[in-house]
Amino acid sequence: MGPRNKTGVPEFLLLEVTEDPELQPLLFMVFLSVYTVTILGNLLIILTVASDSQLHNPMYFLLSNLSFADICLSTTTIPKMLVNIRAQSQGITYAGCLTQVYFVLVFASLESFLLAIMAYDRYVAICHPLRYNVIMSPCFCGLLVLGSLSLSVTDALLHSLLVLPLAFCARVEIPLFFCEVVQVIKLACSDTLINNILIYLATGVCGGIPLCGIVFSYTQIVSSVLRIPSADGKYKVFSTCGSHLSVVSLFYGTGLGVYISSALTNSSRNTAVASMIYTVIPQMMNPFIYSLRNRDMKGALRKLINKKLLVFQEGV
Repeated sequence: MGPRNKTGVPEFLLLEVTEDPELQPLLFMVFLSVYTVTILGNLLIILTVASDSQLHNPMYFLLSNLSFADICLSTTTIPKMLVNIRAQSQGITYAGCLTQVYFVLVFASLESFLLAIMAYDRYVAICHPLRYNVIMSPCFCGLLVLGSLSLSVTDALLHSLLVLPLAFCARVEIPLFFCEVVQVIKLACSDTLINNILIYLATGVCGGIPLCGIVFSYTQIVSSVLRIPSADGKYKVFSTCGSHLSVVSLFYGTGLGVYISSALTNSSRNTAVASMIYTVIPQMMNPFIYSLRNRDMKGALRKLINKKLLVFQEGV
């Protein structure tokens, strides 16, 4: 059968989470729990930062933006998967698929940029502490976040607009649990040269440049820490980076796992699982990492919980 244009493709078919009907209720509850924990955990981070004046600084401003991006990225992928599991249907409309492609690109790119900005924040705090308040001013931080969001939106918009003219073959099965731009382009029957060029460019800008920035920042941080004479001083300084390093390792580690999985295996299910881990696990774990490894966050969380308990007891 010859290729059809988008008007001839009423829906795409996503990969089935499981072929065993008996496992579907269990998987539904697992992913629903993961999504609930992700939303509540990241909302708690945002609420804690907003409610505690001691956390009104660049580091926690960036953290609250990262939590917002985590919420949005999880909301882009998991609810549709839950609906499909519940309805025992793998379909997603053409418009729904393009919408999912757009928002996955926006918030995945935004996370990458935010992690790079957070690394730069730690670099300035450790290597240029006397100039920290001047360099990382609220206005500058706001511009960095706004610039990151603008680049992410522009990148996602370009990808989405270039997908619109593509013609798709009769059978449009996406070998993932959600719509992802690379997999959607692979299904096209028309020429995708420009799309592929844009993917390589966008990967360099939204992935390579932030990663290089993170590596540079931590190279300077390590060099600065090694010049501290006492071991206790080195530990105190470097411990301020522990949470961020854990989040960076989780985000880029799972991303690298997706690349390795797709390169070394022909199994679409293995690649799909790796992609799902990349878009689910870091977003769920980030609140726990910052809550458990960061002393200021733990103190602010305790104060917030105690305040809410006191209000509740007074109400009763």
